[in-house]
Amino acid sequence: MDGRGTNDVVGGYGTPREVPSDDHLAVDVPETAHQISSDSWFQVGFVLTTGINSAYVLGYSGTVMVPLGWIGGVVGLILATAISLYANTLVAKLHEFGGKRHIRYRDLAGFIYGGKAYSLTWGLQYANLFMINVGYIILAGQALKAIYVLFRDDNQMKLPYFIAIAGVACALFAIGIPHLSALGIWLGFSTFFSLVYIVIGFALSLKDGIEAPPRDYDIPGSTIGKIFTTIGASANLVFAFNTGMLPEIQATVRQPVVKNMMKALYFQFTLGVLPLYAVTFMGYWAYGVNTSTYLLNSVNGPVWVKTFANVTAFLQTIIALHIFASPMYEYLDTKYGIKGNALALRNLSFRIVVRGGYIAITTFVSALLPFLGDFMSLTGAISTFPLTFILANHMYLVAKGNKLTSIEKSWHWLNVCFFGCMSLAAAVAALRLIAVDSKNYDVFADL
Repeated sequence: MDGRGTNDVVGGYGTPREVPSDDHLAVDVPETAHQISSDSWFQVGFVLTTGINSAYVLGYSGTVMVPLGWIGGVVGLILATAISLYANTLVAKLHEFGGKRHIRYRDLAGFIYGGKAYSLTWGLQYANLFMINVGYIILAGQALKAIYVLFRDDNQMKLPYFIAIAGVACALFAIGIPHLSALGIWLGFSTFFSLVYIVIGFALSLKDGIEAPPRDYDIPGSTIGKIFTTIGASANLVFAFNTGMLPEIQATVRQPVVKNMMKALYFQFTLGVLPLYAVTFMGYWAYGVNTSTYLLNSVNGPVWVKTFANVTAFLQTIIALHIFASPMYEYLDTKYGIKGNALALRNLSFRIVVRGGYIAITTFVSALLPFLGDFMSLTGAISTFPLTFILANHMYLVAKGNKLTSIEKSWHWLNVCFFGCMSLAAAVAALRLIAVDSKNYDVFADL
């Protein structure tokens, strides 16, 4: 079946309109209830950077460096940065492929492959974003619990209670911000919040590392355990740098969309990754194999400083979750015609019920299985690898096949096969980790 014909049915909503493309030719743009082509590349770059420097960075010392060690961790992060930039540029270059603006990942896949690929991609992307948001609510709950423990270490308030509070806060923010472009000044706040907890985490880790005795950096566990944790950590590596929603973010950038998106990606993968590197390496250097999966639980320092760091981590997580939930919001808003004044009674009521319901389900799963590192591994395995690496290389191969040399085709096929094997292995490793943790902890565990 010709994917281009299918897209007219499954990929768009309403009557497409035309806008000038990068090549000054008119391209069709699907109907959407959210704003598109309104943001500068710099703002889009900050959206991407917000994603990779979210509170998740406070976990990479424990979830990436501890299982991989110094050599594997450092080399792995650098390689993951390079291959993630490469894969994202492939997707970005296909944004206006075939005379259509592909503002959703599933639209692009449906246009190239057909209706079945549209549905499969949507399913993978939904799973990817849902699990990312589960992790965000776990992180927000951990930040609130860390604040509580600083002042009252009586163990009366459990982690699931704080996860529930975090879910309410995320729901209120989702109701108040109608779409991705409306974040505006909140991206500035997000950057400030990120810098606060990263700088504090870095500084307190540095202080602790200078004062502490020699640390153990040997990879922990049995031989079999090391194999599974190493594979799981490889999924965490790609999880760290990829959104699984690049076309949706690219939809917000002004023309020329490909050139501006490339600027945003270069910003993300150069200046944007430096804070992640800094806090990840410093945390592991300071605490070695004893590094917590939430770095602020490992650091020592003044109570007010640690409180400030946890408050900013909590607030930034709320903003970051909204970014990764936006494709679901856009789909539902467009499907049910939620347009116009965000404060109109119908629009506001819809967001309260639908977005509130989505966050409620996400919060329940977060409290039920609050194993952050395991969810990162599973997300990377079953959705980040397929969406960002397998699908990106194969879509580019299909779309540009006639223009590629035999060496270039072989290169893309090698990537498809390699990352396919990695995805399968990482999924098995992640499921094993979840099974092991589920045996060690009850549901609604207080970790």
